Amino acid sequence: TIIVNLDVMLARRKMKSKDLAARIGITEANLSLLKPGRVQGVRFETLAAICAALLQRQPGDSLEYRSMDATPGTR
Repeated sequence: TIIVNLDVMLARRKMKSKDLAARIGITEANLSLLKPGRVQGVRFETLAAICAALLQRQPGDSLEYRSMDATPGTR
């Protein structure tokens, strides 16, 4: 399972979701689906825009992988 940590990154940057959506060129509705991981896929172009907008070095700064059999609260 891929966990999307956009809320953490937004809080660190003191940025609102609507501001990020505007910067990366997607709707707030699509961003709200992306944040909890309710999408089946995301374009590399969108990932790159998120990285640039949040001043990240890598997409992994806001994404993490968890095994399906992992105990909740562990990695």
